[in-house]
Amino acid sequence: MSDQSTRKRNLVIMGVKPVMNYVVACLTLFNAGSETVLIRARGKHINKAVDVAELIRRVFLRDAVIRDIKTGTDKLIRDDGNEAKVSIIEITLAPSQESS
Repeated sequence: MSDQSTRKRNLVIMGVKPVMNYVVACLTLFNAGSETVLIRARGKHINKAVDVAELIRRVFLRDAVIRDIKTGTDKLIRDDGNEAKVSIIEITLAPSQESS
């Protein structure tokens, strides 16, 4: 199985929905057997990604660990043709230390 197909299966992208919707999505992936879940957000949704990761670690899966955190910048083309740079974060969660 390629890295790209694994990534898409384990990916939760933050948007405008309530935080708990994303928590449930992550928990569903873990319950379906995913070894890791990648939470991705950009711009103003970065704080929501951090909230989701912390809720999972502190409330729902107390043995879950943050395996990796990556930050970066995405370049977007606006409607007017100008380029915009937006910050991104990717948080990789794993259910426990044993799965490292």
